[in-house]
This record gives sequence, structure tokens and C-alpha cells, in this order.
Amino acid sequence: MARTTHSAAVDAATRLPPVSAAPAPAAGRGQAAAIRVAEGLLVPLVLLALWEIGADLGWLPEFLVSPTRIAREFGSLLLSGELLLHARDSLYRSLAGFGLGALFGVTLGLLSGVSRRVEQFFDPLISLSYPVPKIAVLPVLIVWFGISDTSKIVVIMISCFYPCFIAALYGVRAVDPVWVWAARNMGASRRQVFVKVVVPGAAPQIFTGLRVALALAFILMFASEMIGSSTRTGLGFLILSADAAGRFDRIFAAVLAIAILGFVSDRLLLWVRGRLLVGQLVGERRDG
Repeated sequence: MARTTHSAAVDAATRLPPVSAAPAPAAGRGQAAAIRVAEGLLVPLVLLALWEIGADLGWLPEFLVSPTRIAREFGSLLLSGELLLHARDSLYRSLAGFGLGALFGVTLGLLSGVSRRVEQFFDPLISLSYPVPKIAVLPVLIVWFGISDTSKIVVIMISCFYPCFIAALYGVRAVDPVWVWAARNMGASRRQVFVKVVVPGAAPQIFTGLRVALALAFILMFASEMIGSSTRTGLGFLILSADAAGRFDRIFAAVLAIAILGFVSDRLLLWVRGRLLVGQLVGERRDG
């Protein structure tokens, strides 16, 4: 008995304390973030350098103007205010269409997820019309609304509706039935179950659909403005007019502006998702 007690005491004295996961210092987190950014920029910077060298040496076609020329034209358009005018109108059209498409898509998708009757009504309509290119209806919308912002917003809205509807529908179906059962047994009404259980449970997939729809909004914005604009503004119209003038540097500058707007909008949407879905994204990799 004494030997056993002595052995236990020795083990307790020599055993190493458990290693706790101490948070990384702020300097370490910043350094790791800088390394990740550098790794992500390495390939694009190398490609830009090769592009610049090839353009300067005349190895590339004429329409592939050098990145420095594109940067100069971008800065010139920005300083003159012309780029801001076109970007403002394009952003209004794309975000207005995105907002309306998301509103109708998410609302009807949630209702279809909780109501078999609503789903049976919309399912054949969605299945039949989803494969149709939405830009194909733009000529019809132009006949109805003219070459105006309304026709562009409507075609963007239609395009954004589908991914939002589908994401909301399958988000509701993915909600754990145990959550619904537990809420009902605790006395929650059907409305409370929908608002406090179903909608939060479907939110991660809803945001996935919103992200897809946001990208489609900028794609359709560009395509619709290429067809025409009553105000003669928009980044798509700027690209069309630059192409007619043979200004390839201006074309790439407008494309760069679309990329920046799309990237910033996507980051803002992810920021909103991270704030609203605190605790529901534990499976995703986090910085630091």
C-alpha cells in the first residue's frame, strides 16, 4: 500500500502540466496574416510582371496593353470623375436588382421550405425557367420599360432570384428536425418556430445563395449596359464606347473597376454574414 502511494506521489510530481492553447500574440497574428497575403499575391504579381515585359517587348497582341498603361488610364478616369460617374450608376443598378431579387427569392424560398403547397406551386415554374439565360428576356423588358434603368434592374432581379430561392429552400430542409420538435414541445408557436428556429438554421445556406446572386448581379449589370443605356452611363457602356474607339487601356480600366466593386461588395457581404452568424461558422477556417 505504501509503495503504491509513493508511486502515485512520484507520478504526480513528475507529470508535466497540461499544455494550454494560449492565444497567439497580436504581432504573431499580424505576421501570419501578412504571410498569407503575400502568398496570395505572389502568382498575380508574377503574371503582371510577365505581362508588362511581354507588352514592352512587343511579344503580345496590340489589344493586350501593358498593366502600367491600364493603371495610368484608370488613374486618369478616376481623377477626372468620369469613372466615379459610371461606377455610381452601375453600382445602383446592380445593387437594386440584387436587393429585390434577394428579397423575393429568400422570402418565397423560406415559404416553400415550410409549406408543401407553396413548394408545389413554385417548383415547376423554377425548374422550367431556371435554365433559360436571363439576359435573353432583356429585349422584351426593353420593349416594356425602354432603354432605362428599370429594364436593367428587372433583369438583374430575375437573375438573382433563383440562387436565393434555391438556397433558402434547401436551407430550410437542412434544419435539424430535432430543433423544431424541441421548440414545439417547449410551447413555441408555429410563427416562433419559423422566426427563431427555421430562419436562423437556414441562414448559412441563405448567405451562400446571396453570395452567388451578388456575383450574378455584376455579370448581368455589365451585359445589360453593353446593350444600351438611355443615360449613356455605366461601366458596361464605358467598355462599349472604348471598344468602338479602339481604347484597349480604357476597356481594361473599366473591367478593373468592375472587379474592385465586386470584390468590395463580396467582402462586405461576408462581413455581415460573420456578424449575424456568430457561432454558426465554427467549421470554417478563421484567421489567427
